[in-house]
Amino acid sequence: MCDCKRTALLLIGLDRERDIHPFSLSPPSLVRGCIIDREQLHFLSVPEEGWEIYSSAQDADGKCICTVVAPAQNMCNRDPRSRQLRQLMEKVQNISQSMEVLDLRTYRDLQYVRNTESLMKVVDGKLKVASENPRSLNPKGFQELKDKVTQLLPLLPVLEQYKTDAKMILRLREEVRNLSLVLMAIQEEMGAYDYEELRQRVLLLETRLHSCMQKLGCGKLTGVSNPITVRASGSRFGSWMTDTMIPSSDNRVWSMDGYFKGRRVLEYRTMNDFMKGQNFVQHLLPHPWAGTGHVVYNGSLYYNKYQSNIIIKYHFRSRSVLVQRSLSGAGYNNTFPYSWGGSSDIDLMADENGLWAVYTTIPNAGNIVISRLEPQSLEVLQTWDTGFPKRSAGESFMICGTLYVTNSHLAGAKIYFAYYTNTSSYEYTDIPFHNQYSHISMMDYNPRERVLYTWNNGHQVLYNVTLFQVIKTSGD
Repeated sequence: MCDCKRTALLLIGLDRERDIHPFSLSPPSLVRGCIIDREQLHFLSVPEEGWEIYSSAQDADGKCICTVVAPAQNMCNRDPRSRQLRQLMEKVQNISQSMEVLDLRTYRDLQYVRNTESLMKVVDGKLKVASENPRSLNPKGFQELKDKVTQLLPLLPVLEQYKTDAKMILRLREEVRNLSLVLMAIQEEMGAYDYEELRQRVLLLETRLHSCMQKLGCGKLTGVSNPITVRASGSRFGSWMTDTMIPSSDNRVWSMDGYFKGRRVLEYRTMNDFMKGQNFVQHLLPHPWAGTGHVVYNGSLYYNKYQSNIIIKYHFRSRSVLVQRSLSGAGYNNTFPYSWGGSSDIDLMADENGLWAVYTTIPNAGNIVISRLEPQSLEVLQTWDTGFPKRSAGESFMICGTLYVTNSHLAGAKIYFAYYTNTSSYEYTDIPFHNQYSHISMMDYNPRERVLYTWNNGHQVLYNVTLFQVIKTSGD
């Protein structure tokens, strides 16, 4: 029998008999033989964390297959009580601001009243004398009394403001009373957990989800998200990237405009700086580049030297070429480019397994060749002939040792072909993606961020990817 609920509890670390940490939360994943589907994210009903088991079955090998929906991030945002609490917090903030205004105004007006207190005593004394002995009020004394009263006239709007403030205080008092009643009702409904405690529990779960994502192994590409346009800059052709290997604390972005004879590389401090086009330094390469198939790997730029099949490793920190080596037999100068041309004969890329070169040769009859490179020496470690004609490919990228090839660089393109270097086998695929600006001249995967970087008709665009992952535990 399949015990899907226990599997789900093991997945999210809620097993009470032993301390189990989650293995995977990436959509979809295979954990202990159980498929975890995170395509639909809702705040559902496994009571302790919001997980729900949808179905269970067994495959041909007798493995338990469970479909489990994981909770969405920021679960409290979907809770109607959260909306009530946010509204209450806004009201409390408004009340606090009103009280501050009242306090400031009252303090100011009180100072004014105190300053006029002596004047009021003088006027009061003169009025008493005039009322007891009207004959004592001569024209001069009458004018003095009139002047004193005139000085007191500004007190009238102050007193009117006091009346208005008194009404506001009554309204605020009623608001506070209503807030107290609503808070008591929510507290009674929520039981032992207050909002802050629930929020902390959600943040803890999200931290665990993120930790699991970082520990995930390789997987098979099953989907590509809608495009995310980061910036529109440069010419129709170019490339942009972040380092595929350095720690996540390094957020630098590099941009290389154009596809041939370029030497200018812009290095931005952060992605936000790249979006704004600010805070960058310029690297002037000693040799011009060809194509757009460049990659930044562990602090160095790997690129194809113009009008040659030479690969150059340029180190950003020392601003020097560390090594250059000819890729034996590789075509260059638009001999075997992608379908869009642009001197894209040699495409360098990196994934979870290291550094790669995608190209073709005359002996391979123009079919795509994959070579894994040694990053320090640029020596070819191993080579595969995919059998797929390079001129029929729009672009390609590596994920987990698998080369994925698009069938076009124009609108309507899809990921059409996959070659698996671990088994030296291939299959035709049908993975659509939205080519928003209709002309892709660069498409590369970043394993550190698990996104696709593309240069699309002068637009710098990102795609998130969905990987099907098989996660094995020590018990398997």
